[in-house]
Amino acid sequence: MKSPDLSAMPAYKLRAARESDQPAIRALIHTVGINPFGLDWRHFILAEAPDGKLLGCGQLKPHRDGSLELASIAVEEAYRGRGIARAVIEHLLENAPRPLYLMCRPALGDLYRRFGFRPAAEETLPPYFRRIRRYIGFAAGLARQDGPLIMRLDD
Repeated sequence: MKSPDLSAMPAYKLRAARESDQPAIRALIHTVGINPFGLDWRHFILAEAPDGKLLGCGQLKPHRDGSLELASIAVEEAYRGRGIARAVIEHLLENAPRPLYLMCRPALGDLYRRFGFRPAAEETLPPYFRRIRRYIGFAAGLARQDGPLIMRLDD
């Protein structure tokens, strides 16, 4: 397998999102097909090319029950496999309080295990994630699909 040509990748910087970034965040989340709810620019970190193009994003999404979720990790398709998601995740994890939760497709579990996340036991879930697991589990059952994997980071 041939390695990607990283020299062809534009440099990027990580920065906190601004209110004017909200439409670009929504567009990227829509393009990659992940949860479009709770996209508040104030919680996002962006990976931005020198020309201002949004290459990737992620957020620490707070929930009403006090839990916090690593969410909305997205990278433009043309820039995947170049460490952008890793850089966004590492930046978000750097000072995030614990425990920290995330929801993902089961196929992505190994990716998040590399950052220390482990599947969360039902009895350890805050109310928000218990509700989501029941709701999505029911809907996934109707559609005969796997539900989301809910993971937790403690240290």
